Amino acid sequence: MNNADLQQRKEQATPRGVGVMCQFYASRAKNAELWDVEGKRYIDFAAGIAVLNTGHCHPKLVAAVQGQMEKFSHTAYQIVPYESYVQLAERINRLTPGTHAKKTAFFTTGAEAVENAIKIARAATRRSAVIAFTGGFHGRTMMGMALTGKVVPYKVGFGPFPADVYHAPFPCALHGVSIEHSLQALQTLFKADVDPARVAAIILEPVQGEGGFYMAPPAFMRALRALCDQHGILLIADEVQTGFARTGKMFAMEHYDVLPDLMTMAKSLAGGMPLSAVCGRAEIMDAPLPGGLGGTYGGNPVAIASALAVLDVIEDERLLDRAVELGGKLRQRLHSVREAGVPQIAEVRGPGAMVAAEFFRPGTQTPDVDFTKLVQTRAMEKGLLLLTCGTYGNVIRFLFPLTIEDALMDEALDILEGALRSAAGL
Repeated sequence: MNNADLQQRKEQATPRGVGVMCQFYASRAKNAELWDVEGKRYIDFAAGIAVLNTGHCHPKLVAAVQGQMEKFSHTAYQIVPYESYVQLAERINRLTPGTHAKKTAFFTTGAEAVENAIKIARAATRRSAVIAFTGGFHGRTMMGMALTGKVVPYKVGFGPFPADVYHAPFPCALHGVSIEHSLQALQTLFKADVDPARVAAIILEPVQGEGGFYMAPPAFMRALRALCDQHGILLIADEVQTGFARTGKMFAMEHYDVLPDLMTMAKSLAGGMPLSAVCGRAEIMDAPLPGGLGGTYGGNPVAIASALAVLDVIEDERLLDRAVELGGKLRQRLHSVREAGVPQIAEVRGPGAMVAAEFFRPGTQTPDVDFTKLVQTRAMEKGLLLLTCGTYGNVIRFLFPLTIEDALMDEALDILEGALRSAAGL
């Protein structure tokens, strides 16, 4: 078996709409390393798109999954419940920001969590409208696409989308969008398009994921909270990508001094098992009638077991501190490379280990997509997997497992520096 043969079979058997970055095929993986079917090793700075904060095949997760499989693999929680679902809900309720009474429901994917958060918000407020932001990504379902603030490739050819979804610009100083501009746009929205008394929720990522790792300024988050309180609107924090230690906190909302009403989470929640959740104020979570929430695979017991192990690993291995340490090391290297003669690096940003580098053509404010792709290609040739993101595709986001060994991190940073210098012609 080789990569070329598998690629040919893939082209014949699967649709082009499922975009695939790599043309090699995984054989095995361990922590932050992955080997293809031909035996080539890669350092994984993609981590299944932020899913593997605890790395590939962590022994505690493997043991938890194996142990659950020896008991039962599925009952459908709505038919025959099990204690582990309740136990994980209790832990999530304690770990999420705020000491108020909370409840948590489990689903399968991040998009499914977002869909259910909107359902819960509508049931609780008896309103229908929802406001999201440009650059935000909330999934590939119909409601997820409607909320997502990026057309290509997520929305092209798939409309019409659900009604009563509105967008406002997300504040981003690098691209000339101030907090005041974003807040004024919301006021304009209320004057021109939707009565705030009809708005059920405002949803945003505290740090935009696919949008480019732009962090919502604290003043903006406080203003949103005040706006929501003024009009009886619920604030939903989409923490699908930011959750579970990536930002140096268990959840990104811990970087702020305000609380959301609802939070969505997925990705690193279960370390690779399909599991998502909505956690929120108890009275809001109880708004839907019995049977209004659920799903055949929602809260699958194998995924729940893995998630409980993830929380243990984050605590036992001090991954919150590790995220801050590793993110600092990466930012320092990127800054030194820029100073050494790679002017395409326009900005290095992000809390904890949720770090990104954005690239402009030197001396301009023009996104440099070609340079970004070249860095990604050169890094992959040397065995380092990197993901791009951003509205213009000119951002590289770094999503290494927080469990990565120091020596492997140093090796990856050397490869990254070499790729940046090579792309810059140094």
